[in-house]
Amino acid sequence: MIHFEWPWLLTALPLPLLIRWLFPANTPMEQAALKVPFMDDFSEGQTRAVSQTRQWPLLLAAIAWFLLVIACARPQWLGEPIEQAVSGRDLMLAVDLSASMQEQDFIINKEPVDRLTATKEVAVDFINRRIGDRLGLILFGTQAYLQTPLTFDRKTVLTLLNESVIGLAGDNTAIGDAIGLAVKRLKNQPANSRVLILMTDGANTAGEVSPLKAAELAAASQLKIYTIGIGADEMMVRSFFGNRKVNPSRDLDENTLVKIAESTGGRYFRARNTDELNNIYMLLDKLEPVEKDKQYFRPRSELYYWPLSMALALAAFICLSRVRLS
Repeated sequence: MIHFEWPWLLTALPLPLLIRWLFPANTPMEQAALKVPFMDDFSEGQTRAVSQTRQWPLLLAAIAWFLLVIACARPQWLGEPIEQAVSGRDLMLAVDLSASMQEQDFIINKEPVDRLTATKEVAVDFINRRIGDRLGLILFGTQAYLQTPLTFDRKTVLTLLNESVIGLAGDNTAIGDAIGLAVKRLKNQPANSRVLILMTDGANTAGEVSPLKAAELAAASQLKIYTIGIGADEMMVRSFFGNRKVNPSRDLDENTLVKIAESTGGRYFRARNTDELNNIYMLLDKLEPVEKDKQYFRPRSELYYWPLSMALALAAFICLSRVRLS
């Protein structure tokens, strides 16, 4: 449907008539001194042509004025209402980029992949489902960096997550600094809506803040933390003496991750393969559902330039015609 943003401007339509009524044109008080006794010599067709020549510029000017007023009222085309989901939740993802994340103990399409690749693969669906949440991304290794501030733009979050590489933030693991950064970035947001999902495959080996101290700060600021321990329990490796089983997650500090989650009201999850990691994300959807406050907006397309263009074209045509007649 067509909508006028400033409909009150339509009251200007009769303005030319009002001006003509308030300021009438001066008319001669006396009759013309010249009298033509042979009026029959002027044909009726000539008289009508002169009258029409005088009237059509006035008609075009009226149409131009009408179009100009319509343009000033700013007509818009309103599309169909589109539902927007707004949950009010601020959800931050913290992803480990330390050197240990290059361990290839995950399988995707029957091919071994490193832990970061598996994390990216599964996180895509989770991020796409978080319609209405503001998402942010923290990447951490030896140091923690805010890669994406809180935003509704899920596509940007996915793009920057997919562009992350192992070792980008250093080879060690600063879990405490990652939590501290999340606390800092979320402290000014509404309470009871702050969530951090922290994914790591190791123990805290760097940083200025210990993980448990950071967890205390998170609990004090009402930041709920869900921790995910990434890595298989066993895998086969080849050696000089043949194949043998090893535990690639021997450095994973599960006790600390459990304490972090419990102290903030969250939970700890163990992801040994992509199926478990995907199930964890599905469970997180249930634990932190997207509460939709239904809001609607209608896309608008501006139309004012159409009547404005036609009004200007008519005005130019009238000016050119008067120049030719003169």
